[in-house]
Amino acid sequence: MTGGERPLSPRSLLFLPGTRPELVDKITRFAPDAAVVDLEDAVPAADKIAAREAALTALRGKDFGRTMMLVRVNPAGSAWFADDLTSVARLPGIGVVLPKYEDRGDLDRVRELVGARVPVIVGLETARGVADSRQLLAGRLDAAYFGAEDYIADVGGRRTAEGLEVLYARSQVLVAAFLNHVSPIDQAVVAVRDGERFRVDAARGRELGYTGKICVHPRQVELAHEAFTPGEDEVRHARDVLRAAGAGVAVLDGQMVDDVHIRMAAAVLARVPGTEGS
Repeated sequence: MTGGERPLSPRSLLFLPGTRPELVDKITRFAPDAAVVDLEDAVPAADKIAAREAALTALRGKDFGRTMMLVRVNPAGSAWFADDLTSVARLPGIGVVLPKYEDRGDLDRVRELVGARVPVIVGLETARGVADSRQLLAGRLDAAYFGAEDYIADVGGRRTAEGLEVLYARSQVLVAAFLNHVSPIDQAVVAVRDGERFRVDAARGRELGYTGKICVHPRQVELAHEAFTPGEDEVRHARDVLRAAGAGVAVLDGQMVDDVHIRMAAAVLARVPGTEGS
């Protein structure tokens, strides 16, 4: 993590196309934990410079409430990377999303320009990025997302609703993030009108260990918060586990309580706003 004022562990990471800067003014209505103005995939090559200027104007001097705002720059090695970074670095408090992350030197370059306290999220969305994820996530960054669509395009696979084709890569990114104390953000569901598909996919990500999810439409934000915020029953059980452990009780509701259950309960409570693990 960086030395910022609050850890960046978003339940929702909402992407907004850089060609639609007017959506920035609606962020407080959408209320994601974090939002990204996308200068990369969402912007055709001919519009890159104009989109950058429009996005930076939309972001400058605004109050976004509790939402952390970031800009996804174009990949390292592209014609726009350096100017994107320099421009974002001039905006106080605006973070950077580095896509198609494959080289630690690119992250170092980002940090040199934006400083140590600006939030940085990286995207692991290529075969090389996934394969080297443990080493890549050892740098100074706050969160990492798994980009399933780009990953499958890179390896030549075929995307399915079940997602078995990305399970290995999705799991590898999660493990690499965990080992490096980096917040893991799960893959996108591009079927934006299919709320049930999003719920199912988010539940699978949560079961793997992800703590948040990419959202590609504002309607997915509420679904992400529902999936990655512990429910009342889950919170109640976690508190009962900690109380039982504190009282020296070895069995709760017919199940043994040991160290692993205590750690799982503490992790649940850590995801509840305003809860300090008790």
